[in-house]
Amino acid sequence: MGLALLAVPWFSYQQLVEMERLLVQGQSQAQLLTAEGISTLFNGRDDLFNDLPLNLEDFEPLYAQPLTNSIRLDGQTEDWGPSQQLQYLEFGSLDGVQDADFKMLLGERADFLYVYMRIRDQSIVYRDPEYLRLDNADHIQLNFIRADGEDGRVSLVFQSSNVVTGFAMDEQWRYAASGVADNRIQGALLPSGDEVFVEFRFPLALLGSRRYFGMTFVDVDDPAARNTVRSTRTLPSAGKESFDLVVLGTPEVRNIVQGLGYSGARILVIDNQGRVRAEAGTIQTPAATASDSTSDFTLSGLFSRLRPWLHQLIAGEELQSASNQTADAQNLVAERVIRDSLNGDPIALRNRISANQEMILAAHPIVSAEKVIGTVVVEQDIDNILKFQRTSLEQVLLLSVVSLVAVFVALLAFAGRLAWRIRSLRQEASAAIDHYGRLRRAELKSEVNAGDEIGDLSRSVSNMLEKLHQHNTFLESMPRTLRHEINNPLNTLSTSLQNLAEEFPEVDESKYLASAKRGVHRIGSIVQNLADAANLEESLEAEELEAVDLDSFLRSYVSNCALAHKDTRMIYQGSDGPAIAMIADFRIEQLMDKLIDNAVDFHRKGTAVRIQLDFFPDTLQISVANRGPVMSDQVLKSAFDSMVSHRGPQNRLHFGLGLYVVRVIAEHHGGVAKAVNLPDGSGVAMVVQLPLAEAESAARLEAIRP
Repeated sequence: MGLALLAVPWFSYQQLVEMERLLVQGQSQAQLLTAEGISTLFNGRDDLFNDLPLNLEDFEPLYAQPLTNSIRLDGQTEDWGPSQQLQYLEFGSLDGVQDADFKMLLGERADFLYVYMRIRDQSIVYRDPEYLRLDNADHIQLNFIRADGEDGRVSLVFQSSNVVTGFAMDEQWRYAASGVADNRIQGALLPSGDEVFVEFRFPLALLGSRRYFGMTFVDVDDPAARNTVRSTRTLPSAGKESFDLVVLGTPEVRNIVQGLGYSGARILVIDNQGRVRAEAGTIQTPAATASDSTSDFTLSGLFSRLRPWLHQLIAGEELQSASNQTADAQNLVAERVIRDSLNGDPIALRNRISANQEMILAAHPIVSAEKVIGTVVVEQDIDNILKFQRTSLEQVLLLSVVSLVAVFVALLAFAGRLAWRIRSLRQEASAAIDHYGRLRRAELKSEVNAGDEIGDLSRSVSNMLEKLHQHNTFLESMPRTLRHEINNPLNTLSTSLQNLAEEFPEVDESKYLASAKRGVHRIGSIVQNLADAANLEESLEAEELEAVDLDSFLRSYVSNCALAHKDTRMIYQGSDGPAIAMIADFRIEQLMDKLIDNAVDFHRKGTAVRIQLDFFPDTLQISVANRGPVMSDQVLKSAFDSMVSHRGPQNRLHFGLGLYVVRVIAEHHGGVAKAVNLPDGSGVAMVVQLPLAEAESAARLEAIRP
């Protein structure tokens, strides 16, 4: 029943997966409509995409990508993005191991052009403040066309404080044009072995609309001579007179897009050559918290680890995650969106970019005169959808687990209560009959008022016990009834035989008359034995116990018994001192009669019957042993039961009451009776253990202490 509840989370998961697909599909359509709406603003606007030279083959383009993070000018790349995703532009020798070779990153943010350079230079020569010339130390030359169309020249000088300072230069690149540094140009350098890392920013306001741009690193190695050793440029190939081209976002396009962005989404306008012309909005990357390291030990962390297996088990498909999707695969999704949209096909794809973030990329082409001149890409995460699904799934699973545990506990409690009720009924039913088979109670109290099947069982067992009690009562009263009913005709028969012998003296010697008298006597003995066994427990209750020296009692008894059984030799072994026990001597004599009769009947002819009294710390033990046949384990266990005889079919007049009487008398005196085979296997011993009187027991214990 508990496992049947697992169908609830199965159906719930199927429903939530389908709901996630519908929500993602709805968001994809919404983003695609947004991209289509923005693209209509640029349809037919070729002028917005043609502000750059039409033929880029005349230039060595330097692409400046938009920067999402704030850049700290410290000579390090941590704020430029993951190191494996940085794409350097390399300049200098082919092998890149000569001095003045450098690699460069370009980025645009907040109306500034940011440049990061890794320059090979084994000896850095800083500017000497005593010299007015700025070309006699390591420095970087910037060539560009100003907004007024004139040539612009700026030299970035390395200071000994590892600060980069920018100066407007004269035409010979020797002296500063104004003698004052341009504070808008700032930077820093970081020496490291045979390399120096330079990071600076340059205001875009100094560049014209076409933004031609060139850069040269000048290497000076001798701090005394200060001559130029080598220089490396980003200028075009030989024979070209133009500067390098810095591709930046188009201002007019950016102004149009700037007001269209909305929270949680990023809008990109890309031209037909794959260059980002404008960007609006940002996507917040989930920040790692201190609890991420312990997230596996929370409910959400556990769910995140189990969800891929649950998804594959329930939905029948593998769950896409950042762990099974490489960075190249993630980039291929973005490239496919841009490629297909530039081919004229609107498209929306889902892309997981990290373990905590999943995006939808929707792109719509920008057309002009049936030609695609660019595309609009709308990028937005689906964190709200995934968060809703994750929360719902956690609630469903938690509710299912709680329900499963509750049902399991309820069933366990129900089963436990049933087991407890059945066990109580079994214990009471077992206690109604003792281990000798005697009925102790005539009815049950447990569960008789219950209305279920256990109550019905209890009432049935109680009725059975009541009928069994009635039958046992009938059987117990039958010997007394039989004795009364048999004794009357038996007395008449005995009197008649006596009168017959007196009236006809000659008949008194007849063997038939003697046989009749023996039969009458035997019938009387049998009836008396039955009556004694039936009334034994009741009569024992009326007996009074007294302190008797059991050793003296047994010596006298064995002497008298030897006279009665002249054909059997009897040996008694007692104690050296008195053995005081609280007994009823008449009943102990009755007990010994049964034991002696049993030993005489089973002893091997010519062997003696041994009677022995042994002392233990608080017990007296009477043993009656005879040489003869041994008993099996089953017979040893049932020898003292009522109506059990092991004499065989030739002794039908024995009803198995002798040893039963022994057991009842021993238990009435607080002792036990048992039968054991002799250690050498030559016979059987009947053992009766009786407690010592309290004073005698204390004395015996005191005597055996060291």
